[in-house]
Amino acid sequence: MFVSGRLCLFGEHSDWAGRHRSVNSEIAVGRAIVTGINQGIRGNARRSKDFCVSTLTPQGERVEFRCEMKPQTLKEYAQSDSYFSYACGVAAYFCDYYRTEGLTLYVQEVTLPIKKGLSSSAAFCVLVARAFNQLYKLHMSINGEMYAAYRGECLTHSRCGRLDQACAYGVRPVCMSFDGDEIEVTKVKVGSDFYWVFADLHAKKDTIRILADLNRCYPFADNELQKRVQEALGEDNAKIVASAIEAIEAGDAPLLGKIMSLAQKNFDEKVAPACPSQLTSPVLHQVLRDPTIQALSYGGKGVGSQGDGTIQFLAKDEQCQQKLIEYLEEQLHMTAFPFTLSSKRPIRKAIVPVAGFGTRMYPATRFIKKAFVPVVDSDGYAKPAILILLEELHAAGLEEIILIVGEDEQQAYESVFNADLSEEHMSKLTPRAQEYERKLQEIGRKLRYVVQKERRGFGHAVYQAAPLLQPDEPVLLCLGDHIYHSEASDSCTEQMIALYDRTGKLSISIKEIPLQDVVHYGIVKGSFESDRQRHMVVEDMVEKPSEEFAQEHLGVLGNDQYHHYYSTFGEYVLTPAVFEELKREIEDSSAQDGEIQLTTALQSVCKKDGMAAVLIDGMSYDVGIPEAYKRTVSQFGKVFESEETKVWKI
Repeated sequence: MFVSGRLCLFGEHSDWAGRHRSVNSEIAVGRAIVTGINQGIRGNARRSKDFCVSTLTPQGERVEFRCEMKPQTLKEYAQSDSYFSYACGVAAYFCDYYRTEGLTLYVQEVTLPIKKGLSSSAAFCVLVARAFNQLYKLHMSINGEMYAAYRGECLTHSRCGRLDQACAYGVRPVCMSFDGDEIEVTKVKVGSDFYWVFADLHAKKDTIRILADLNRCYPFADNELQKRVQEALGEDNAKIVASAIEAIEAGDAPLLGKIMSLAQKNFDEKVAPACPSQLTSPVLHQVLRDPTIQALSYGGKGVGSQGDGTIQFLAKDEQCQQKLIEYLEEQLHMTAFPFTLSSKRPIRKAIVPVAGFGTRMYPATRFIKKAFVPVVDSDGYAKPAILILLEELHAAGLEEIILIVGEDEQQAYESVFNADLSEEHMSKLTPRAQEYERKLQEIGRKLRYVVQKERRGFGHAVYQAAPLLQPDEPVLLCLGDHIYHSEASDSCTEQMIALYDRTGKLSISIKEIPLQDVVHYGIVKGSFESDRQRHMVVEDMVEKPSEEFAQEHLGVLGNDQYHHYYSTFGEYVLTPAVFEELKREIEDSSAQDGEIQLTTALQSVCKKDGMAAVLIDGMSYDVGIPEAYKRTVSQFGKVFESEETKVWKI
């Protein structure tokens, strides 16, 4: 697992300020723009009877902790000055509300500066919450993990803010709104690359004093100074955040830099006087006024609770970003870090080929479309398999889903997804089922249909969607006869998209299979980026090789010094280059047997531009083959993996 630190770009203090709306409705809704950063905490975990943590201090020393998994014991440690108080607070929350047993958490790496306004404590709390969530299959959403981390940290002496746990969302910007106890999180689109630099000022600040002084201004303002604080963190901040989102989405870096400087000026004039001993911030302002820094950046401001802790700048370009880091470290003797908000085109569309009679599932396909075979989901509903897949794509934020259908098949899909249920049938549904029907129709509004008039191979089917794509648009591809079950907090689709967001390359999902099964799959060969063996740089891809060929050429050496074999999992992110290759193959009359295979195009793009792969933390289930379908029906949506089948290495 990896949990990043978080950088509050705009809206510091608005989380706790907005919470006071539950007492005083005149206070404005708090808003903040927060993003994860590249620095963070990496670790792995396994189940155990007790609660055990092995981690690293800021000095790089390994320290260890163990206690019984009992609520009172954990809460006592949470209230102590122990180095492990945060972890114990989160464990106490899970012990109280989920009745889990313990875990052993081993922190492998900490690259996040401690106590510098980057939420190192929140990142650690999210790491613990995510470990409990994944190990005990609690099916918590990211918001659920955030809440558990927050509640756990509240059991300590920390005065944590509710925006701190935004690190759970990873390296992407989000806008958070705080209305009393309610929190709303929306993603912020990035119009162009923004080159940030944040730095440790190596000065001092007292966060507890800052929060104590500012809290005196709430929930009701008794004087002009307190009114100005509420105004700055409320109405003024809302306008600043709205303007900043517009600038980020428009890709306007100069304007965003001006907004940063305006936000700092407003904070200095209206908020700082409420805590002058900490918020006068002489070191922060000296650096902000530095002419060399001003020449390299569009603007800058403080971070987190403000004060002389951490500073952030928006560099003018990538070269200025590097020069700024060098200047801060070499001339001002500060520790600086780069961070780039990437504008890689997000994955907005998905392609799902579903055309075909479904010969292998005959005679069932004489009665229903092959994509409509039923599977009972974890929510208790019996659903057509295609609906389970579409729900996952919908939940992952896909805006448009292109179904490749046969000439006589479109009406069958439209009758389900694009037609209202009769009032008579609707009235017979339970309120829960009626709500689900509305969700089904919402999914239907995302569907687009492309009719495949001739069958010339899988690559040809995929290419039929090309007219619905922009020339520079990457697209997610899913197999129409597969559904997925994630073992992580992110769905299998979200894991796939995250890989493309990180690499910008043609991306595929993979799973490990036994050597004797390689003849049934496309097999990839490559090297993992690290010892964690999750992200692979692909070197080659071979469709259904013989066992002998795979053993000689396609094995990937693991940490255990044995060769392992990896097949495609069923999801891909295709780049425009793949469609160029498919077009060339289709137009090439020498294409073998007239069959256009996707693997051929993937191999070609891999050699030219490279390919990335992610070992999915989850399972894929086939509904297109009788034997595989039997397994799907019996296992999908259930807790199917026993503790004895897991091998943990710590």
